[in-house]
Amino acid sequence: MDPTEQLEIESRIGEVLKTIFDPEIPVNIYDLGLIYEINVDDENIAHITMTLTSPNCPMAEDLIEEVKYKVAGTAGVKDCDLKLTFNPPWDKDMLSEEARLELGFL
Repeated sequence: MDPTEQLEIESRIGEVLKTIFDPEIPVNIYDLGLIYEINVDDENIAHITMTLTSPNCPMAEDLIEEVKYKVAGTAGVKDCDLKLTFNPPWDKDMLSEEARLELGFL
């Protein structure tokens, strides 16, 4: 896969991730800063590294399944390999400017 195609797919994945909202916070997971890494390999498998706002999130399984399902359904993606990490732990400094505005932090 050429770098331009890879970048286009990764950009589409980012847009898809912006349609997934944390069930407890009215902001999408991308702008919350929960997505640490998006990479698409030569076999068109998306490798996503993400975190949660809390390790004890009661909706963790549902959120992870939604990410896998939507990313795997993105044009140009064959499958989604998701890695959940808590290192570094999430904090409000990871919020995008849009999320800060939405949550009243600006």
